[in-house]
Amino acid sequence: MEKQEFKSFIVEEKEGKFIGTVKTRNIEDLPQADLLIKVSYSSLNYKDALSATGNKGVTKTYPHTPGIDAVGVVVKSENSSFSVNDKVIVTSYDLGMNTDGGFSEYIRVPSEWAVKLPESLTMKEAMIYGTAGLTAGISVLRLTELVKPEDGKIIVSGATGGVGSLSVAILAKLGYFVVAITGKESERDYLTNLGAKEIILRSDFENLNKRPVLKPLFAGGIDTVGGVILENIIKSTAPMGAVTCCGNVASPKIDLTVFPFILRGISLIGIDSQNYPLKYRELVWKRLAQDWKPSQLSDTCVDITLNELESKIDLILQGKLKGRTVLKLNE
Repeated sequence: MEKQEFKSFIVEEKEGKFIGTVKTRNIEDLPQADLLIKVSYSSLNYKDALSATGNKGVTKTYPHTPGIDAVGVVVKSENSSFSVNDKVIVTSYDLGMNTDGGFSEYIRVPSEWAVKLPESLTMKEAMIYGTAGLTAGISVLRLTELVKPEDGKIIVSGATGGVGSLSVAILAKLGYFVVAITGKESERDYLTNLGAKEIILRSDFENLNKRPVLKPLFAGGIDTVGGVILENIIKSTAPMGAVTCCGNVASPKIDLTVFPFILRGISLIGIDSQNYPLKYRELVWKRLAQDWKPSQLSDTCVDITLNELESKIDLILQGKLKGRTVLKLNE
């Protein structure tokens, strides 16, 4: 071991309030597992912000270190599949939820949570993707199984968010005509740069007609927010189209009839990146590292340090962040 002490962002509960500070920890404080990793980068996700502000549906016990994403170098391995100095990605499972996460210079996790970093992907690029990129990648994989570029337009909701912005960029690279939904009028240039051909304001899309089925406008969609937006995407999808859903920031509920499904044959595909099987996870990371990698990938991120985390957590909860926020820990 090159050092026993390291820095972590630790959230503590004090008199009913949840306060995050950067503190020094000892390697021996980490949970027991067979893979010790020196973290190079992590990233900030909405779920991390919930964990950092005391959401017991995400994290049950405090003090706690959030961070559902991490990439770094193996320092110690008790699994023959991984060697010291291997570069690995760790996302999803219980990382950063009830297991100390990536907002830390070191993590210790079960080896089955780790994927070797593809050679054509840098560690920083891996965290520009992170769980958001993995989720976008799974969504694109499932959507493109059923809908081809020549079938028509693809609509993406929450398009300035992590999953949404990466979905827009990947689909555009694959030749799809992408329509982006956003609540941020000021971000039209950003979305156009990612590859969006049309932009719809969220307020306009939420206020579509309440009929059970609407005029078919899209061959498919990737929804990241849930609620009325997801309802209207489904109702506006053409026959034999497909819609993926992965988020519920707007609402976990949808109010629909069965008509879009039985009259148009539309497929609604749920996306669960947290427990996605390893062989498919490796496939998606390989695609993200190679033919799916957008040329403007670095344009979707902002770099921060541990000391800047708290302010960014407040912004993501207010819906004021765009793209990806990458946390730099070790070179």
